[in-house]
Amino acid sequence: MSEPPETYIPPKREFRAVWIATVDNIDWPSRKNMAPEEQRREFADLLDFHKQNGINSVFVQVRAAGDAFYAKSPEPWSEWLTGQQGRAPQPFYDPLEFMVETAHRRGLEFHAWLNLNRLVHKSSTSVSSQNISNTKPGWILSYDGYKLFNFGLPEVRQFITDLTVNIAKNYDVDGIHFDDYFYPYAVRGQILQDDETYKKYGQGFFNKADWRRHNVDLLIKQIHDALKEVNPRLKFGISPFGVWRNRNSTPDGSETYGGLTSYDDLFADTRKWIKEGWIDYVAPQVYFSSGFSKVPYRNLVNWWTNNRFERHLYVGQGAYRAGFKDLDKTWANPREIPNQVRYLRQHGAEGSIYFSSRSMKANSLGFVDSLRNDLYRYPALIPTMPWKDNTPPLSPQNLKATIHPRGVELLWEAPEPAEDGDKAWYYVIYRFEPDHTPSPRDPRHIVGLCHTGERFLDTSVLPGKKYLYYVTAVDRLHNEGRPIGPLRIMVSDKTLEQF
Repeated sequence: MSEPPETYIPPKREFRAVWIATVDNIDWPSRKNMAPEEQRREFADLLDFHKQNGINSVFVQVRAAGDAFYAKSPEPWSEWLTGQQGRAPQPFYDPLEFMVETAHRRGLEFHAWLNLNRLVHKSSTSVSSQNISNTKPGWILSYDGYKLFNFGLPEVRQFITDLTVNIAKNYDVDGIHFDDYFYPYAVRGQILQDDETYKKYGQGFFNKADWRRHNVDLLIKQIHDALKEVNPRLKFGISPFGVWRNRNSTPDGSETYGGLTSYDDLFADTRKWIKEGWIDYVAPQVYFSSGFSKVPYRNLVNWWTNNRFERHLYVGQGAYRAGFKDLDKTWANPREIPNQVRYLRQHGAEGSIYFSSRSMKANSLGFVDSLRNDLYRYPALIPTMPWKDNTPPLSPQNLKATIHPRGVELLWEAPEPAEDGDKAWYYVIYRFEPDHTPSPRDPRHIVGLCHTGERFLDTSVLPGKKYLYYVTAVDRLHNEGRPIGPLRIMVSDKTLEQF
């Protein structure tokens, strides 16, 4: 592949993530009751695949439907993990503990993804006696074959908050993530029977819709406050249905004409949550093509970039629609998803999350090849969140190099903790040739990210060439410190010389 034009600099910071769905074994594990050793191997292989394609974060569904993919949970083990809800893995292990460690070893952020409303899924074949639908039947609503939480009950909101905080306390996750399921998507002929709760708690509200939105507002604010108290640097975000409201309903809405909105139909005022600072990022599911007239991709991205209120915008990309054969022929264009990524970059979004891992593996129309070989060809650091932490780490110390049979090995010492107590979480290794002006903004000069220890092997050096190396430390929230360097070396067949 030819080098990009000199005038073009790829983004040095960009959020590149994928959703890994566990419900109904969509993405992982690939089948129920897989042996734990095989589950672990499959998950590690999955992360290796995504890492090779430039992904730097994963969102793994650890609560799919009143269940858990982790040991320290008040809810029963998931049937999609062990074949029967409530049955522990044999031999025993804690999947979430393993997954977090496996992701971090590869330099990937790990976000624990929870479904908020489901207790029993349509596809569930076993429901434990310890499922909340059985232990707290007064908390549930039945709708379209599902059993769901009744968000109007204060005790339900407290339980969900405690459930979320429990993960933050017990696991070294980088973030907590909720999907788009709040009040259920409407189904013709179905009625959500929460009249009794509305009569009890709905005084002072103009209508039930306002009361339902208020319930979800209370829940999101309560979780935000609780997580901030436990770990103020933990990221909290939500992936809502893409359209908040249409402009023909309100002047603040998007230039779209969708029949469904998160505000009016799911009672989720997602714009309010990000405006109030209750969430750190929003990842709207913009699963629409650039050629879809009712909800054009570009119109929706434009609206969200103007309504993120100094928080992050990660665009939810409909990877599952690439090559999809439906009335919208735009998805048959192999350039559709790559062009979507280019557009969100041009308009200031911080990155993308792809749904889902299975579709990335399928690589329909070669869109993943386009990411790996072009758009994500160079590494990207995750964008910082200065409202959480804006103190960079100190510089590494004592940078030196030695010859290695396979290249040049760099060694350095970890910096002392910064003034906020943060240590280095990983390191960035830059390499320049003497005739290049060093630019820390250009990721094309990053030869590696080091996530374990204080050494790096550069295997791409050429004999007789001169190189300048710099190394920076990066903290847990991706603030980058000042570099140590330059270390000037010339490579010969068996020795290094400084110049």
